[in-house]
Amino acid sequence: MIGRRSHVGIKLWAALVGLALAGCVPGGGPPGPAQSPIGRVAPPSAVTVGSFNFPESEIVAEIYGQTLRHAGFPVQLLRDVGPRELVEPALSRGLLDFVPEYSGSAVQFLTLGRERLTSRMAKAHRALARILEPRGLLALRAAPGQDANAIVVTRATAERYALRSVSDLMAVASKLTFGGPPECPTREFCLRGLRETYGLRFKEFVPLDTGGPLTLQALRAGQIDVALLFSTDPAIDAYHLLALSDDRHLQPAENVTPVVTRRVVSTYGTRLVRLVDAVSARLTTKTLRSLNAEAALRGARPERVAARWLAEQGIG
Repeated sequence: MIGRRSHVGIKLWAALVGLALAGCVPGGGPPGPAQSPIGRVAPPSAVTVGSFNFPESEIVAEIYGQTLRHAGFPVQLLRDVGPRELVEPALSRGLLDFVPEYSGSAVQFLTLGRERLTSRMAKAHRALARILEPRGLLALRAAPGQDANAIVVTRATAERYALRSVSDLMAVASKLTFGGPPECPTREFCLRGLRETYGLRFKEFVPLDTGGPLTLQALRAGQIDVALLFSTDPAIDAYHLLALSDDRHLQPAENVTPVVTRRVVSTYGTRLVRLVDAVSARLTTKTLRSLNAEAALRGARPERVAARWLAEQGIG
């Protein structure tokens, strides 16, 4: 699947060995009040909350970690642990206890792409829970917010061609230029999927980056008409772009889903589960965009972004 959660780092196995020896992975970002000091081993009862190595994941991990800490649970919070190839083995080995996952990407990774992905939130959650169970892991309630592939146009393009859904592109795709990552033409959830599911054939494809600044710049400058971005990209709101509705359900569900070890639930019971579920219920896609905007556009640290949002929710 196209996305920042699929890259494989060259130092993964060395890092995993280090994680096993040290019992933790130091975060790559600046230290903050919710992050454990480097090298300190958490007490056995601590809930070790980890994030992937991109800002949104760090913010969401901070939200859950700070929530648990405010409620009196012992928490060790480790941001920027690494990509999924490192994080998932750490969860399975009990080196991490709690990671906010993304349902579709997690299912794809854990089944090596053998499981058919779905756009249905409940069905995706059931599949993830089933796959995690033999690993001693549990999927708690999924948040409504998801960080999925989004087909995006400017408001001017939307108004010119009366675009609201991806299906609306069928009548005009042959006049439009599509921009996305270089691998897009052959990917199931990019141009190949758009052709097979919607019958879309664009006038031209421009290879750019993976939902990044080059794609955004080209879209805003009119060098491309349609772009592949991420649904939680703060630029969608900041620049008044429109994410078209995926009305034929091409894109897999990517709802934020807390994955926890069975040990944590056995130790702390339903009180922890109810608390985490209550936070998840408030994390919408629009909320994730807003949190990302505070970090990306205003330069706030993940722990500060999380603390401010929790205070607004009456949790912090």
